[in-house]
Amino acid sequence: MTTQDTGLRARLVTAGVELVTREGVHALTLREIARQAGVSHGAPRRHFATHVELLAAIARHGFDELAAALAAADRTAGEDPRARLAAQSRGYLDYAAAHPGMFELMFRHDLLEGSGTDLRRTTLPLFETFVRLVAAVRPPSGTDPAVVAGAFWANLHGLAQLRAWGSLRLVTGSDDPGPLLDTALTAHLGPEPR
Repeated sequence: MTTQDTGLRARLVTAGVELVTREGVHALTLREIARQAGVSHGAPRRHFATHVELLAAIARHGFDELAAALAAADRTAGEDPRARLAAQSRGYLDYAAAHPGMFELMFRHDLLEGSGTDLRRTTLPLFETFVRLVAAVRPPSGTDPAVVAGAFWANLHGLAQLRAWGSLRLVTGSDDPGPLLDTALTAHLGPEPR
């Protein structure tokens, strides 16, 4: 691949990132991404075999941003695994609130299906970090830490979605997911040691 090819590929991804940020997932057509990048509507096909591959490259950018946000949150938490999980969870919720279009794309596996192992290599380490932290916090109980982390992540993701849809405010009177996050941590990890 030439430098020009690499540059155009990056330009298409950047255009997609800007488009999903501004207008949401529904705007990510090949034609609109090409228009945004200032190229012909056929140009994306020369750099991405399918529309799904281009969407996966855009989503990968979001997962890289999310990973950076979680790492930054983790650095503020100290060594305690529970505090680290709480900080990373707040970072996750903050990212979802700040980047709703990208966040939606990242978890729309119906749109990204078939995007290959490359995207999994980006996403699975984020979940595996949650699994390690859950395992460090929760005493062995016969329940696989990945199952507990999965249930907690589902709770966390639900909080992000409910806030994005305005439902959190409707049922709690606030957009602040903090009290619900604390409750979810206790529900999945047990009470915080005193």
